[in-house]
Amino acid sequence: MSRGFPRIITQLPEADVKFEGVRGWILQGEDHQIVFFEIEAKSEVSEHSHDAQWGIVVDGKMELAIEGRARVYGKGDEYFIPAQAKHSAKFLTKCKVIDFFSDKTRYKPKRKS
Repeated sequence: MSRGFPRIITQLPEADVKFEGVRGWILQGEDHQIVFFEIEAKSEVSEHSHDAQWGIVVDGKMELAIEGRARVYGKGDEYFIPAQAKHSAKFLTKCKVIDFFSDKTRYKPKRKS
């Protein structure tokens, strides 16, 4: 398992993520977002839906269920979640993933304390 994302990524605005054990940093585009996620092992993202999402596993293993079909994804695996498709995830190991969201406001930056 590699270390976390480098400082060039973690200096981006941190995403206000509501799932325990999940941190992310937002690269904001005019009509999309790219989020660099670090997720602790055994974390879970409950079933939800939103606009289209494409992602790639940078490191680790996760189980992703899209419309009730579960598959394990590992380093180098890509996935696509169509708009409004119900999906959930379980993280089998510590993971790093990069997700592209077609919704430019999928995540808001965390407010600074």
